[in-house]
Amino acid sequence: MFNKRISQQKNLIYFIALYTYYFMPTNKPILTFAADKELLERINDFRFENRIETKSEAIRQLVEKGLKEYEKKPKE
Repeated sequence: MFNKRISQQKNLIYFIALYTYYFMPTNKPILTFAADKELLERINDFRFENRIETKSEAIRQLVEKGLKEYEKKPKE
């Protein structure tokens, strides 16, 4: 059963990669990551509260905000 789940996950990743390559009209790098249910809910809350059109844009904005805060910290 465990091997079947891994096989299904690999097939899903392959499908996403093919779909992204053929149907996502962008030259920008594509990032894929896993998120638990709670994190996904927090991202969706941020998205809807800020009236952001896509989940990808919401994640991009959150990463940008996080990196700006990180860069403000003094380097040791």
